[in-house]
Amino acid sequence: MDNPEQLLLLPLWYVVFLLSLTCHEAAHALVAHLGGDDTAYALGQVTLNPVPHMQREPMGTMAVPVLTFFLTQPSWMMGWASAPYDPYWEDRHPRRAALMGLAGPVANLALFALGSAVLRAGVEIGIWTVAAESYSFSQLVAPVAEDARALDAVARLASILTFLNLVLFVFNLIPLPPLDGSQVLAGLFGPARRVRDALRASMLGSLGGLVVAWSVFPYVFNPIWRLAEAALFG
Repeated sequence: MDNPEQLLLLPLWYVVFLLSLTCHEAAHALVAHLGGDDTAYALGQVTLNPVPHMQREPMGTMAVPVLTFFLTQPSWMMGWASAPYDPYWEDRHPRRAALMGLAGPVANLALFALGSAVLRAGVEIGIWTVAAESYSFSQLVAPVAEDARALDAVARLASILTFLNLVLFVFNLIPLPPLDGSQVLAGLFGPARRVRDALRASMLGSLGGLVVAWSVFPYVFNPIWRLAEAALFG
């Protein structure tokens, strides 16, 4: 990593990353539980405690996020977690399964809205301004006052919360397996489910879906992010 100061961002990114994934998977588990599937509930995943989610996916919640933080430029985190469900329950209740699939991205959308509200409020009351010189995923705004370290930390946390959760919301709704968008589409349309199941049956189905989704993601996300920036800062 070229800039040693980026090391200071590692704990901020990891806290927000864990919060975002935990809320995402807990939302899946809760909606499945309310819909009659207690698979994830029985494993203790209807919780905002990150530990059960980390225990289920240690690579995706611990190793990969830290590794990608050091490998990406500018630094940001990628990873994954999962909430199991009963496929027979999905067969019987496809629309409930679609709601379960939608619940995770909706949780990320709520966190994006929270981060955006904090950023906008800080700009409106005059404690922050758009970080013109240091603008990045990790710092959308900067304190107006000098040496305001606490305000700077909150600004960075809110910036990361806003950016990361919009990424998670948009990416997970791409309708390709193993992403949540494929489950939402499959639950609403029978033919889409048959296509998804056929792709899942292929050894490269989920991997291919991730590769294609990651390839098209910038074309989907970039205009959405520009709209979000315009709404936040004008």
